[in-house]
Amino acid sequence: MDEILLQVSGLRAGIEGKEILKGIDLTVRPGEVHAIMGPNGSGKSTLSGVLAGDPRFTVTEGAAVFHGIDLLSLPPEDRSHEGLFLSFQYPVEIPGVSMVNFMRAALNAKRKYFGENPLSASDFLKLMRQKRAVVGLDNKLASRSVNEGFSGGEKKRNEIFQMAMLEPRLSILDETDSGLDIDALRIVSSGVNMLRTDRNATIVITHYQRLLDYIKPDFVHILYKGRIVHSGGPELALELEEKGYDWIKEQVDGKN
Repeated sequence: MDEILLQVSGLRAGIEGKEILKGIDLTVRPGEVHAIMGPNGSGKSTLSGVLAGDPRFTVTEGAAVFHGIDLLSLPPEDRSHEGLFLSFQYPVEIPGVSMVNFMRAALNAKRKYFGENPLSASDFLKLMRQKRAVVGLDNKLASRSVNEGFSGGEKKRNEIFQMAMLEPRLSILDETDSGLDIDALRIVSSGVNMLRTDRNATIVITHYQRLLDYIKPDFVHILYKGRIVHSGGPELALELEEKGYDWIKEQVDGKN
């Protein structure tokens, strides 16, 4: 059976009356990595926000079905419980809330959603130690308030740790390479690759080929002016690296 994890059809959405997404079609199957690339303002972060349930965006048309469930009808927290994870471009700091308490609350909220008993303190700490090793998250960082005083690389590493803890079905990485030096990029990418299985999938949103040197995509999509205007294999990202986006703009705008 050709299982589909996420099916986005004719998705249109905007903010404050301005349409940004103008008919997105996207099919993601378990085990796949999809890269979405495009120039600034093309709608990449809007797409991730709409799928995650950011209330700033209004969906005006289309559908998004996530492992058989109407994704757009769910509140953001239920989308998370059902297995959707969004890694933010700019992770927020949450002063006064320790990583331990934050992750335990998130994990137990998911377990409650599925009618499971909460993890005991000892089982949770054991799991946390195991998952910290995935991205080499220092114990001191794990004990501090969420992202407070973290460098850009530490914040991104922390998000991959959260992903490891929650074990999502679909992870959306929204420009997770933004602000990372080469060492942090390698560590974060290694964590993403270690968490990849034939049961989950990843959507990588990025401007640059360099992230895709580490997280190998199966499919590359170019988003421009609110539409996916071109799709291909990994070689498409290399073509973009070589030519830039001007050829896409000329190709699309020339048809209009």
